[in-house]
Amino acid sequence: MRKLTLLVSFLVCVSVANAQFKINDKSVGAAVKAGKALTVSDAEILAYTKEYIDWMDEHNPVCVDDEYATRLANLTAGLENHDGLNLNIKAYRVVDVNAFACADGSIRVFAGLMDVMTDEEILGIIGHEIGHVKNSDIKNAFKTALLTSALKDGIASQGGTAATLTESQFGDLAEALTNATYSQKQENAADDYGYKFLKECGKNPWAMALSFEKLNEMFQSNAGTMDRLLSTHPDTEKRAKRMAEKATKDGFERPANN
Repeated sequence: MRKLTLLVSFLVCVSVANAQFKINDKSVGAAVKAGKALTVSDAEILAYTKEYIDWMDEHNPVCVDDEYATRLANLTAGLENHDGLNLNIKAYRVVDVNAFACADGSIRVFAGLMDVMTDEEILGIIGHEIGHVKNSDIKNAFKTALLTSALKDGIASQGGTAATLTESQFGDLAEALTNATYSQKQENAADDYGYKFLKECGKNPWAMALSFEKLNEMFQSNAGTMDRLLSTHPDTEKRAKRMAEKATKDGFERPANN
């Protein structure tokens, strides 16, 4: 199973791999050029999102007709359309414990995450990602990354609208999104959405708390490696406690095997 980093980490998950994105290094870190301010409409954000997820799928091993693809398909059956979104959910055969979403409803779940999470926990994570999409967190982060990184070299057209991204600019964008962070308020809102999503799917929402407990254990056992992620993401222990209290208050019992 392949390793992948420089990943787009929208969920608070653990990545323990080394850099593997196939990008053109020559433009990464290029100097910012002076010029008129770029503008990007919501329609253009969605167009760029499609370009980006196509690029990600091209450069990473998408699971097809294997145990991960089958498991994910069974988990998400009937969820092709949810809450006004057309969902496009696939798995990557990489060892990272992670998942990410894009503004168009594309969600990618890594095999490493599926190896350590139960079906209900994976669904909760998918719900969390959908929450970030519905709350426009991902769209705003993507737009910021476009304007401050991928488009920083003055590739705007005469009208100030961004042009088609190049291979190396996708690399800049990936790097910028890797460093994107969400506030505690945004993460809590996405957690609440994931909790509600589990209930709507007929699952025990305790899975939200349990997934965070697992992640926190991984953070602690890989403390040195996880310093960067811990510094850019809200406390998983507090989030686990918050979700546990919510489930208990709502009358749900903690699964006996957890």
